[in-house]
Amino acid sequence: MRYFKLTIAYDGTDFHGWQMQLNKPTIQGEIVNVLRRITQENVQLHAAGRTDAGVHALGQVGSFRTQSALSAGEFQRALNALLPPTIRIAAAEEVGPDFNARWSARGKIYRYCLYRGKVVPPTLWRYVLHYPFPLDEEAMRDGAARFVGVHDFASFAASTGSEEDDKERSTEREIFSTELVRSPDGEELIFNVRGRSFLRYMVRKMVGTLLDVGRGKLTPADIDRLYELKDRSKSGPTVPPQGLCMVSVEHEETFRVSNPLSDRSS
Repeated sequence: MRYFKLTIAYDGTDFHGWQMQLNKPTIQGEIVNVLRRITQENVQLHAAGRTDAGVHALGQVGSFRTQSALSAGEFQRALNALLPPTIRIAAAEEVGPDFNARWSARGKIYRYCLYRGKVVPPTLWRYVLHYPFPLDEEAMRDGAARFVGVHDFASFAASTGSEEDDKERSTEREIFSTELVRSPDGEELIFNVRGRSFLRYMVRKMVGTLLDVGRGKLTPADIDRLYELKDRSKSGPTVPPQGLCMVSVEHEETFRVSNPLSDRSS
């Protein structure tokens, strides 16, 4: 058995999220269908995280195992030849049996983009939330800094859809760093967040809360209060998905195969 890691980029606009769904186009479904076609095996593809409908990625990570003799480079070329152009395999490499895209992940970086100009260019509308109205960006930066650390993010997460599961799940998460910066052209306000893992809708709720801070509906100090309340109805709205992108996933380096020449196609 051989093991492979894929770095995947995609435009999530036309897909119903990452996870396979019956009779609906998804990122995982498209890639799995091609892998099964290439290998003639019932390949299972695991991901570092399940992005929701409309969310994009530059550095999603997937992993699968196979009996195929194809090299990593051959898998990359075959997948990119057969996948829709909205999904690209940015990199492929053979890894050791201990690697799993989800369980081996040690951190993830997400980015959310707000377009602050009056008119969104047609090449950007799929990838930003348009918000041209006044915002107190310094207050938002203060608020963003308060996300860093280990906190109970129950106020910033969507329900699982099951009251029993909601009670049993842990909503404590660790955020390593955040920043709120303007793009080089000054037209976009970009929220970058790096953490160990994230709850469903968590980043979008964090951004919605920062917007409420910027609008004066909340103060930066209210974020500390929200941790104690554990009530998602008290935080800001869940902003639309199109502004969100999974930028990269961090993994330990111990997964790599020992032979750097294992990809015979290179």
